[in-house]
This record gives sequence, C-alpha cells and structure tokens, in this order.
Amino acid sequence: MVNSTPQLLKNVLSDGILKDDDTSTATFIDDALAQVCQQVKCDAVFIITSQQDNLFAPSLAVVDTAVRQVASFFSNEQQCQSLFTQGLQSNQPLVDALSDNEHNLEFIAAQLDSFYAATPTAKDILSLLPQLMTPFLKWNNVNIVATITVGNVKVMLGCLYIHSHPLASEQQEELDGRRYYLEDVSFQIASAIELKRVSKLLDNKEKQYQELFQQLPMACGLLDNNDCIVMQNQVANQSLPIVVGQSLFSIIPVDDHALLSDTLHIVRVGLLRQAFCEVPLQLGLNKHWYKFSFCHALNAQNQLLLMIEDVTERYQLADELSFHSNHDALTGLPNRLQFEALLEEVLSDDESIQACVAFLDLDQFQVINDLSGHQAGDQLLQQVAKRLKQLLRKGDVVARLGGDEFGLLMYYSDEESAKQVAKRICHQLFEHEFIWNKVKHNVSASIGLAKIEADATDIYQVMSQADAACRLAKEEGRNRWHYFCSQDPQMHTLYNQMVASVDITGALALNQFELFYQLIEPLEKPETGVHLEILLRMVQEDGTFVSPGVFLPAAERYNLASRVDRWVIDNLLKWGAENLKTWSELSMVSVNLSATSLADQKFMSWLEMRLMVEPELVDKLCFEITETAAVSQLQQATALIDLLKPLGCKLALDDFGSGFSSFAYLKCLDVDFVKIDGQFVVNLCSDKSDEAIINAICQLGKDMNFEVIAEFVESIEIGHKLRHLGVHYGQGYAINKPSPLTGLISGCRQPWLVRKENNYLGGDI
Repeated sequence: MVNSTPQLLKNVLSDGILKDDDTSTATFIDDALAQVCQQVKCDAVFIITSQQDNLFAPSLAVVDTAVRQVASFFSNEQQCQSLFTQGLQSNQPLVDALSDNEHNLEFIAAQLDSFYAATPTAKDILSLLPQLMTPFLKWNNVNIVATITVGNVKVMLGCLYIHSHPLASEQQEELDGRRYYLEDVSFQIASAIELKRVSKLLDNKEKQYQELFQQLPMACGLLDNNDCIVMQNQVANQSLPIVVGQSLFSIIPVDDHALLSDTLHIVRVGLLRQAFCEVPLQLGLNKHWYKFSFCHALNAQNQLLLMIEDVTERYQLADELSFHSNHDALTGLPNRLQFEALLEEVLSDDESIQACVAFLDLDQFQVINDLSGHQAGDQLLQQVAKRLKQLLRKGDVVARLGGDEFGLLMYYSDEESAKQVAKRICHQLFEHEFIWNKVKHNVSASIGLAKIEADATDIYQVMSQADAACRLAKEEGRNRWHYFCSQDPQMHTLYNQMVASVDITGALALNQFELFYQLIEPLEKPETGVHLEILLRMVQEDGTFVSPGVFLPAAERYNLASRVDRWVIDNLLKWGAENLKTWSELSMVSVNLSATSLADQKFMSWLEMRLMVEPELVDKLCFEITETAAVSQLQQATALIDLLKPLGCKLALDDFGSGFSSFAYLKCLDVDFVKIDGQFVVNLCSDKSDEAIINAICQLGKDMNFEVIAEFVESIEIGHKLRHLGVHYGQGYAINKPSPLTGLISGCRQPWLVRKENNYLGGDI
C-alpha cells in the first residue's frame, strides 16, 4: 500500500497523461482504479471527475461549462462494470448528486430508484444491483469515499463492498489508513487531470495569442532587450518601414532617439507599466506621425510589446488649428496674437538685432464699406494684404491686427531703411486701383514707425509708439508715414496719453480700480429704491483717478476690455453679497458691457456661470451696451439678450441716437431701456429739434414697450422738461455726481425734483 502511490504518480507523469489524448487519460484512470481495488480489497471502485474552465465571468455563471466523467472497476462482475458506468453516465441528476452533494442521502436514494428502473440488464444482473446499490445509503459506515479538489478539477473516488463487509470488523486505525490512501490516490488523479487541463489551456492560449496578435487591426511587434524587432504582425509588415531583426532606433530621426530611449527605460525599470512616445517617420515624400506604446510582454525573454498607432491626422489637425488660431481667416496673414508673439521673440533675443515695427491703417476704409458693402471691403483687404507682402523684404512679416489695421515687422532694419519701406508702401497703395461694381475707390494708408529699442520693457511699449506715430500721420492729413521720436513734443504728448491708457494691464494685476456709482433718477415714477449705474475709475499711484473716457478706448484697442468688464462685474457682485441689505433696497443696478466683450465667447461663458451662482443678486442687474455695438454686432447682442432674460436681468441700449440705423435695429432687439445720447439733452430747453427727437423716441418707447433714460441732465429745468415729454428717467450732474460705491449705505431713494439741490455741472461719464 505504501509503494502504490509513488508508482501511481510515476505513471501520471510518464505515461502521456499531459498530452491532448482522451484515450491515454481513460487508460490511466482504469489502471488507477484497478490498483485501488486491489489495494483496499474492495469489490468495486467508481470515480466521478468534473472540471470547470472558468471561461465566463461570474455574472454569466448561468452558462454551464462543467465537464463530468464517470468510470468504474469491478473486480469480478465485468458486465456489471459496463452497465454501472453506462447507467451512471446516463443519469445526470445522480451524477450531480454524488459529485456535488454526496451527503444528501435521501436525494441519492430517490435517484437510485430511477436508476434501477432505467437500466436494462440480464436477469442475474438485476438481482445483483439491489445488493450493489443498497450500501450507498449507508456508505459512511461501511464504504469509503474521498472527495478532492485541485485547481479547477474535482474528483470523487468511492469503494464498494458488495458481498462482504470486512471493514466492519477492522480496527479504526486500519480503516483510517485505507481512507487516507484513497484520498492520496484522489489527489494524484485530480492533479494529473488538472495538469492536463492547464497544459491544454496554455497551449490554446498561446495559439489564440498568436492568432490575435496577427489579426490585430493595429501594427504590433515584440522588442528584445537590444531594441530589435523579433516579431511583428501583418499590419506592421504592410505599413511600416521595418523588418524583423532591425533596430527600432534605425527608423526614427536621430533627434528623437533620446525620447525613445527614455520611454523604453521607464517601462523596463518599472516606473510605469505602460508608456508611449510620438515620433515622426518619413514614408516616401510624406511625413507620418506614429504613437509608440510599450508594455511588458510577460514572457520568459523579458521582451516588450510594441503597439504602433498612426496619429498623423491628429497632428495635421493640430497644425491646421494652430494655423487658424495664429492667422487671419480673411487674408491668411498672421493675426495680432502671432504678431505679438514674434515681437516677444525679438525683445527676448540675446543678440538684440535691429528691428522696426510699423502700424498701417487704411484711410477712409469705412467709406468703402458704407458705399459698396462689406464684400467690397473684404476684397480690398485681401488685395492690400497681397500687395504688402510683395512690398516687404523677404523674411519681414506683415500681419492683420484687426479691421483695416496691419502690422509690419522689419528685421535687421534701421530708421532709414524703415522710412524707405514706408515711403514705398504709401506710394504703391495710392497708385492701387480698386474698382467694385464699376465704382472706383481711392486707396491710401497712414503708417506709424517705431524702432525696437534694446531697453524696451515690453512689446506694448513698442506697439504704442508705432500706434502713436500712426495716429499722428492720420492727423497730419493721411496717406503719409511718421517715425516715432520721443523728442517731438506733439508725439511726446500723444504717446504719454497712450502709455497712461495701457497701464490697464498693471491696474488689473494690482487691483487698482475702484467702483463708482451715479443715480438714474425716476422723473415720474414713485419708486422707493435707488436706480444707479456702476462707473469705473482707475486709481493712480498718487491716489488720483483716471476717467474711463481715457483708458476704456485703449482697453478696447488692446483687447483688454473683456478683462476690465470681468473685474467690474465680479467686484460688483462681491460688494452686493457683502451688502445684501442695501442691495435688496435698490431698484436697479446698471453695468456697461463693451463691444469686444460681446464678441468674446470665453467672457460670455464666464458671465453666464458667474450670474448663475448669485441668484439673490441677478434680478437687480441691467446690462448696458452701446447702440454702435448692438448695430455692428447684432447677433452677439441678441445672444446676450437670450442669456440675460432667463436669469431675470434687464438690458439697456446706451447712447441711442448717435448711430445711423437706430430705429431699424430696435425692432430686432428686445431691450428694456433706451438711453438717449446726451447731445440731444444738453440743449433741450433751447433747441426745438432736440425736443422733437426726444419726443419721437418717447413715443417709440410707448409703442415698443421700453422705458427711456436721458443722459446729461445738467439742470432742474432740463429735468422738468424731460418729465413733461414723457421721459422715464434722468441721469446727470444736476442729479448727483459719481461717488464711490463703498460710500453707499442705503438703497432707499429720495426724490430729486423735490430737493433743493441745484447748479451742478457736467454729465454722465
């Protein structure tokens, strides 16, 4: 008995059990059962094996992948052996009961009854079977059963004593020894079957891996420790300029070797389980970009799995997006953003090369737009852009900064050469014929020149010098150029004004702004709360204030207006949140928005989010946009209305009457207030024409359901006149002067026309 187990194990490992051969497995089990029957001196031995490959996830456990097999050995009744095995295999419930729930004896007995009825056999066999099966019902006392699980394989091995029961009289020690032996044999058989199952599974997995590797729709390969390709799939063979045995480094540019080397190192030392790099490959005349991804192949050779993805389309799209973000869509020239970046490069260059900047404005460009339409204006801009590129030296840059404004960057240029270029441009553009629909338009330009000094603090200093020179050229009669000279008194004054205005960037960074307010007084409505407009002042280092009439035009010119508007709205809402009692008493709070903010989608998205987080404040807000902004950007103005109305905000049209198409565009804008431009108010008491215009606007307000606000109310007499005409609100120095918002401690209104305050000067600023 002691020597039988090693012999069985030897048979397991040497007789072909690991081969994919069901016959060898059956022979091995038959031999094992015969050996067991002889060793434990029983009449019969049976075995039930089951294995589960776990091919399905737990959620799909309803799919039965179990494989069960039955075998038996009878020492004398060979015919019984065949019938027993055949009958047991055909009775699946009994097999399940024996293998899965061997202690449920009542269920087993019921299954045995059906087994008797379903088993055709000879008469002598039928008389033998009851004696054979009866011991099942009490095998814990008489027979020996061992159940062992190894991995995914379960084996049940049972011994039957049919004619006699020698174990009944044996010592417990001998009985335990036979049971241990049976368990040992069960373990060996289960181990052998599990080894075969795992071997077959691994073999199948390897075949599946090879097939999957070849059928993958992306290029893949295996990389050895010398960074050479040792295997690659069909896609790699067809699409990449590399063959098995070739180093991966040999197909990529030398400049990218360090990047590839670092990526491989990161994976090999285990810093990351997977890493990738993107490198260019030259395929014929075209450059393609590929993403190389690496991870461990988990094989004995410690190779890396390489996956290659063609990302050329993404790089091409990125190049296109980069081009569009840095170039003007109409002319194809670099835009302001790109122009400023090029200026930054010149200023940061250690060699301090000589260079000059020029600003060019087309003269009377708006006349062409007005007479012949915007299509004509666009055509002219395209022609001018093409002409400017021809007139500049090779390597110099011409950019469209916006509207009819162009920027020129001339490298390695001194004052004299820059003046010669400007002179040539002025002459050539003046000679340029532009005809649209048989109408000939004169073309000319004003040019401002400035040298890029080595000690310039930033690009805005240089740009403002060129801009100041361009303005002076326009003031001197247009179709000319002007070179910036700090010693020129006229230039000095203009430049200082521009420098003061572009201090906006610093004021934003240092929070050097302060909110003011001015009352918008009801002239006939008995409102209890104050209606006010928020105004902005820039605080200088000496504590004095800069009027928005000075810095706001510069803010719009240098694309800073949306940042200023954001500061105003953000700080106003902060003040409202900190002074909720005063805010709740107010009737309305008006805030100005610039035309550039309307066109800034990023700002508009921020505005919507900022208002949504202040639900207790927004219903008091009224946003003012100028008539010019609304007319020139009707679509953006309509989008603003669509944004504000659902939040409960109001909208006012400022400076009404200063444009040319006021009445036509009013029907397209759902505004709540219209502010009459001050030029029609200041002389109201002495000018009948102004009175007629205001009267017409008031009548229009009644018909179109908006309220009218009059600016520049400089006397009580004007106030009474406005009330008589039907104007709803007045605003101006006669009512009150702008005051710091921090000084407003109450939102309750005191009616103006009954107060004894008089003799103020000024207007709404």
